[in-house]
Amino acid sequence: MDRTPVLQVGQLRYRWPGQRSDIVQLQDLSLGAGERMLVHGDSGSGKSTLLSLAAGVLLPTEGLVSLMGQSWQDLSAASRERWRADHVGYLFQQLNLLPYLSAMDNVLLPCRFSKRRAQRSGHPAHQARELLAALDLAPELWGLAAAQLSVGQQQRVAAARALIGQPELVIADEPTSALDERRRDAFMKLLLGQCERSGCALIFVTHDRSLASYFERSVHLSGPVGAQL
Repeated sequence: MDRTPVLQVGQLRYRWPGQRSDIVQLQDLSLGAGERMLVHGDSGSGKSTLLSLAAGVLLPTEGLVSLMGQSWQDLSAASRERWRADHVGYLFQQLNLLPYLSAMDNVLLPCRFSKRRAQRSGHPAHQARELLAALDLAPELWGLAAAQLSVGQQQRVAAARALIGQPELVIADEPTSALDERRRDAFMKLLLGQCERSGCALIFVTHDRSLASYFERSVHLSGPVGAQL
């Protein structure tokens, strides 16, 4: 059995150009297949920066970040984009759906950018339908443009898009911030249930500490002074 961590971080430091202090400091972190971790902290504490480092969008000032045993620093910019498309599903705070595409076509986008994700899905359209149904989006909505959907419906489409093709790592950047408590809890159960079925690791960023009960592990970021596991 391959026991290579999905995500490995070591002696990580990141400092924005022109700044005197590190926005992220993290000594060691390892996330295995199927594990889910909460990252929380106040605004400006480096939560989104850490996600960008995990996804290879940013490279560390010092230290190591690797995904599936591959160091981001050892890849060219084009190779990082391919590696990210193959192995990372991203659920954005602003959702970033293409408003003119249907819900179904938005879900299928990762399979157009990654042959590996398309192959792992078995049949992309079939898996897209399965995910949308499992995330409780009614079939009559699948053909509607994303702009015609409610925020809650769009979040389910965005979650299905992140999960299609069984990426090893799903990154969620405050996707519940616009939801009330009831809808937030319902969405969390749907998302975590699908991550469990897919066997993917999950990093979930929020400022809402009440979500900690949903997660096995947590990291608290406090800006320039670093992080606490």
